[in-house]
Amino acid sequence: MDAVLTAGGIPQPDEPLYSYSKGEAKALIDMAGKPMIQWVLDALSNARTIDRVVLIGLTEKSNLACKKPLTYLSNQGKMLENLKAGTAKVMEINPQAKYVLFVSSDIPSITGEMVDWVVNTCMQTQDALYSTFSRREAMEKRFPASKRTYTPLKDMEVCGGDMNVVRAAIVSENSEFWSKLIEARKNPAAQAAMIGMDIIFKFVFRQLTIDDVIQRVADKLGLKGRAMVCPYPEVGMDVDKPHQLELMRADLAKRARASSARTKPAPGKASAKKPVKKTAVKPKTKSSRKTAARKPVRKTVVRAKAKTAKKSKAKK
Repeated sequence: MDAVLTAGGIPQPDEPLYSYSKGEAKALIDMAGKPMIQWVLDALSNARTIDRVVLIGLTEKSNLACKKPLTYLSNQGKMLENLKAGTAKVMEINPQAKYVLFVSSDIPSITGEMVDWVVNTCMQTQDALYSTFSRREAMEKRFPASKRTYTPLKDMEVCGGDMNVVRAAIVSENSEFWSKLIEARKNPAAQAAMIGMDIIFKFVFRQLTIDDVIQRVADKLGLKGRAMVCPYPEVGMDVDKPHQLELMRADLAKRARASSARTKPAPGKASAKKPVKKTAVKPKTKSSRKTAARKPVRKTVVRAKAKTAKKSKAKK
């Protein structure tokens, strides 16, 4: 499957993350030594289910890396227009593409394993629309200080995820409804308000389920939809506020240290040198000792003969 990665948001001076981005794209805010979006690209790179990535909102000048083929598109101004443009580019590159994975650039704690879970779980059926959600208890266990907003449903409290799968052919259809749905994408209650009084009634009396919301949305589009409660809260842990940004920085720095420790050689192994083989010195035999003892004697005899020859010449 191909992924459309959205990164067009630029925090404005009156928004909470402006002091961190300083007029640049939110996706480029530093997270433990690299841009926030690079962590997401790393996850997509490591996912076995992802073939290509279309990145919307940045350019090659961002110096990002991806192991999968990466195509850049300019920001189209609105979320729906970005998704349409990204899907159109996917279809241009790969006309056989049936589904597209939409991923936000502000969920930096995801991994390749999590991406694969979303894609593989979606592909177990042939629905047109798949939305991910995270349970409150899972989110607060993993990120206790995240302070997310949750929607109370019949059997659980949830927050919306930022990895969703859609059949490519339907993205350009019913634009007005899609626009409203995208604006309400984090809030099942707001989605319910769009799609009928009976759904609102269920919500008020805590009888509304995720499947109720997703199926009614799908019915509005003449499609079949499916809600997925994701076991990975990282899929819904987006960075919208300063405390969430600092939380993610600490979490990713811890991950980076752990990764470095795994790849670092154990103490003593890297510097250990192979023992130098010493050539054994053979003990001297009796014959070799005698030979060594004779050598100075032979030199003495030669010298004595030379002196005798000199004396005899002098006498003559």
